[in-house]
Amino acid sequence: MASCSVCALSLGTPYVPPHRLLASVLDGDTTLAGIVVTELRVPRLVLALIAGACLGAAGLVLQEALRNPLAVPEMLGVSSGAALGVAAPLVLTLSLPAAVQPLLAIGGAALGGGLTLLAAGLGRSPSAVLLTGAAVAAALQAALLVLMVMADQLDLQLIYRYLLGSLSARTWDDVTGLWPWLLVAVPALVLCAPVLSVMRLGDEDAEALGVRAQRARLAALAIAVVLIAPVTAVCGPVAWVGFLAPHLARWFNPTAGAVRWLPWSAAWGAVVVVVADVPARLALAPVETPAGAWTALLGVPAGVALMRSGSRGRDRGGAARRRPAAPTDAREPLYGSRRTASGTADGFPRAGTCTEVRGGEPGRGGPSGAVPPASGTAGTEDAR
Repeated sequence: MASCSVCALSLGTPYVPPHRLLASVLDGDTTLAGIVVTELRVPRLVLALIAGACLGAAGLVLQEALRNPLAVPEMLGVSSGAALGVAAPLVLTLSLPAAVQPLLAIGGAALGGGLTLLAAGLGRSPSAVLLTGAAVAAALQAALLVLMVMADQLDLQLIYRYLLGSLSARTWDDVTGLWPWLLVAVPALVLCAPVLSVMRLGDEDAEALGVRAQRARLAALAIAVVLIAPVTAVCGPVAWVGFLAPHLARWFNPTAGAVRWLPWSAAWGAVVVVVADVPARLALAPVETPAGAWTALLGVPAGVALMRSGSRGRDRGGAARRRPAAPTDAREPLYGSRRTASGTADGFPRAGTCTEVRGGEPGRGGPSGAVPPASGTAGTEDAR
């Protein structure tokens, strides 16, 4: 993480040596290199850390609430709805202040997520929510394509770069606009984490423990919207960070629960966005590519590989648990000879068992097939 941060601040045009970074930030260097570092690269790095942490935490919340490792913002209509809420005023040439954009993104994300839950029956089935969310996301993306057809050439380039998720030309104003939403989302995450651990047990078990599954799922969606929408309003839908970060958190600590996975998922989300932003700036320099393209390019194969390795580990563990126990000599036969303390066979059945002599069947009640009578009873019936 530290090495990626140093690369993000040092590499580029102009190049700033790592040993001069701290002086450029703290001393207020007025040279070109100092201005580039303090006014462009540092806010871009801070925004990448915040955006990645929000997307990683939101991905874990959605996956745990729906009990599905594929439940990501891109598959539930949340990211598409937020992007639609921000892109629509731009195409329709509506002049709105920058402070309103997060509200539009939150409205669009709430619209997409709400349509998903309503169409799936308020989240009764996690699989139904995921399938319905994919359909809602496709419909919202079709609406975005219609807006792109209506846009002129300049707006089309802006919308296209925005929809791929870009951190280019972001300043401190974009970073400060996220703090009010973080003050709301972070306490909600702290309260939500224990409930997510209960939701993993299933709806019936969660209801038995006092957690109302449908309300908890709606609350989880609301928290995910508050985390995703402001980030999407600033830098667009950075794709598949919410998919990869939770799987990294689980892979490095598979025995933990949602309470411990949540901070690690946020940390891994920050790492993923920072790492992806370095080739986004430098791979095709002097042209910048969207960071969201790199997160999708690298995140999807890595996430699938992590899912496969995790499923193999669970299968091996389940096979070991289901393996039948080997027979031992401690199991005594019900009938036949039995070893005594002296090492001889007593030829009697276990105490408390009852048998019926049928014509001296061999192998029952000793070598002759006869069963000795119990004390106080007649062994055989007298001949009449």
